[in-house]
Formats: sequence, C-alpha cells, structure tokens
Amino acid sequence: MKDRVVALIAAAGRGTRMGGGAQYKKQYFMLGDRPVLAHTVSIFEESPLVGDIVIVVCPEDIDYCQREVVAKYGFKKVSKIIPGGEQRADSVYQGLLALEPDTEIVLIHDGVRPFFPPALIGEVVQAVCTYQAAVVAVPVKDTIKIADMAGFARKTPDRRFLWAVQTPQGFSYPLLMQAYRAARQKKLQATDDAMLVEALGCRVKLVLGTYENMKITTPEDFILAEALLEKGAPK
Repeated sequence: MKDRVVALIAAAGRGTRMGGGAQYKKQYFMLGDRPVLAHTVSIFEESPLVGDIVIVVCPEDIDYCQREVVAKYGFKKVSKIIPGGEQRADSVYQGLLALEPDTEIVLIHDGVRPFFPPALIGEVVQAVCTYQAAVVAVPVKDTIKIADMAGFARKTPDRRFLWAVQTPQGFSYPLLMQAYRAARQKKLQATDDAMLVEALGCRVKLVLGTYENMKITTPEDFILAEALLEKGAPK
C-alpha cells in the first residue's frame, strides 16, 4: 500500500502582505528554524504510509523550492516539484497528471497547514479504503448565518450539521481524476477537491480533525502558529 499512497502538497500561493507593504509567499516564510512548507512536508516524509510526495508550486519557485526546502532539509520522498496553474484547482490537476498510473490513494494537502497530527494520515487512508473519499474536518463552533445579496441574515442552518473542512483530503486516485476531468469539461468551479467528487454523486466521509490544524494565511495566523510550535505542535 505504501508505494501507492501519494501526498500531493499544494504550495502555489502567490503571496500575502506580512507588513511594511511587502509581499511574501507564506509557504516559504520562516516558522521557527525552517519554512512553513518544510514543516508540512516533514509530516508526510516521516509517515510510513506515504510512499511518494509531489509538491505543486508557482512555476518561478521550482528551483527555490528544490534548493531551499527539499535539498536543504533532506526530504527523500519528494519525487517531483510541479509547476501550478492560475487557480488552486488548476494546480492540483497538474499535480494529479504527474502521478504514476499505479497510484491508488492521493492525499491532497495545503502547504501552509503544518500542524495536523500525523495519525490523521492513517485515519484518512483507512477511510478512503472504505469509502473512496474522505476529508478532515471539525464541527463549527459559531452559529452560521446565510446572508442575502443585501447583507441581511436570511437563514440560520442547524450548527449540529455544519463542519469546517480542512486538509488532508484523501481520494481514490482514479475517482479524483474522473471528478477533475468531469469538472473541467463542465467548467465547474469548486473551493475544494471534495466538492468535485460530490458533483459525481459520491459520498465523502468526514474524518474528525483538530482545531490546531490551521491554514496559515494572515500575519495574525503566524502569531498563533509560533505559539503552537513553541508548545510542541508537530514539526
């Protein structure tokens, strides 16, 4: 199974403002003694379930990622660094096309989520073996309002049935390729990979994650990330 489980890490973000007006690519921003992306890759590198890692980056970042992340920190499982596209879905699709044909399970993960428990990899893989599609998620804490176009609350869904989706998201590789090809043919827009599988009429199993599995996006997120790292979150 190990040789047929591939982690596809999406790290093609174009940058965010981290102060002083300058644009920084958060996946390469230093968190502790290494870049955010290196923290993320290391979790898959150390997992006995993952046989291969493919990283998708901006085309101009390929050499930098190879030199400053993969080579510098000695990641042996990273087999390819692939140039991404304009949108996240384009980048993931390019990554999927680069996988070996005998890939059985693909784990899609955000390059800027470096704090998920390694045990989640096994839980997602097991769920994919049973259901073909699974995503890490947590119950929402706040009441959610659905707004109308004028900005007024129109409906309040039952919070018991609302989950915030995270990554990794795991899929049967043939199923996810089918979902992406169908979506591209129909020009279907989606904010995560599971939506495309759902569009095929397939069910997606929710795997309970943790609230620490944050996506680092803003300068404020880095403050929290540094606190998590200091207390001993996954490195």
